[in-house]
Amino acid sequence: MKEERKGERTISDTVLIEKVLEGNDHAFRLLVEKYRNDVFRTVFAVLRDQKEAEDAAQEVFIKIYVSLSQYENQGFKTWMTRIAVNHAIDIKRKKASRREDVVDALEQQALGTPKDSVEKEVISQDRRRLVQMKLKEVPENYREVIYGFYIAEKSYQQMAEEQNVQVKTIETKLYRARSWMKKNWKEDDFS
Repeated sequence: MKEERKGERTISDTVLIEKVLEGNDHAFRLLVEKYRNDVFRTVFAVLRDQKEAEDAAQEVFIKIYVSLSQYENQGFKTWMTRIAVNHAIDIKRKKASRREDVVDALEQQALGTPKDSVEKEVISQDRRRLVQMKLKEVPENYREVIYGFYIAEKSYQQMAEEQNVQVKTIETKLYRARSWMKKNWKEDDFS
């Protein structure tokens, strides 16, 4: 019984598609009515926003209408769902791209004018030179872990492997290095 219904649906879709291709707009309205919930659910699953999904579902039906002549009778619902998923993914990509453009614009704004960025770069270079000078004051056995962790941004595990020691040894060295820095350096030394 279930197979007959499936067969009826295919025949019905095939007949409707033929009528649409012959110029019968009412037949297309029937297809839209039949599949609008399926298309909406498919698009909503990707976009997760009701308003966007509603708009996208309408756009999907326009694409289906325009592309119907290319349909090759290989499962209308599957073909239609593929169009819906691809369209929703395109919308999501465009949205992400716009978000990146906004972030780039905000970052550029935060950097300020070219004059500001030159000043920031000079200050940054001065600060790096100062930190490197101060790093030479640190006892040699702590210098490597401070450089590795804070400047080279290595993990405890990476440093332990490079120095052929246990991770606990790196933790202890870094703890003692921090204690030494707190005791011997003042915040004013870096401004």
